[in-house]
Amino acid sequence: MSYHQTTITLPTYARGIHIITPIIEAAIAQLIPHSNKAGLVHLFLLHTSASLTINENADPDVRLDTEDWLNKIAPADQPEYRHTIEGSDDLPAHFKSMMLGVSLTIPLIDGALGLGMWQGVYLCEHKDVTGYGGQRKLVITVNT
Repeated sequence: MSYHQTTITLPTYARGIHIITPIIEAAIAQLIPHSNKAGLVHLFLLHTSASLTINENADPDVRLDTEDWLNKIAPADQPEYRHTIEGSDDLPAHFKSMMLGVSLTIPLIDGALGLGMWQGVYLCEHKDVTGYGGQRKLVITVNT
């Protein structure tokens, strides 16, 4: 068994839900070029105001509806929030990150992410990037 690991910096995304599957696939191809191996891919986002999830990647309305739903569950600008030093969207961003999580484990099948036909990996950016959001770092560990 061997481990391969890299940390990548994702582009700066606006608040919302963004498919990052191609970025992850490219990083894996550099870590284990020309591999037809089986194993596991572990993704860990080094942030507490963004999250990772897997969901449908075909219809962009899924991303928009997910963002709307998350904003209803954890709205910004609530007077009862104490943690507002980094903006009124920061505490709701932490809540959303706690709900969705910052890590994923995906099977590696024939050297590629073992996702279903309609699945994609999402970065969920919960902060307004004009505030304290910005580039996010993602640790990718491949076990083969």
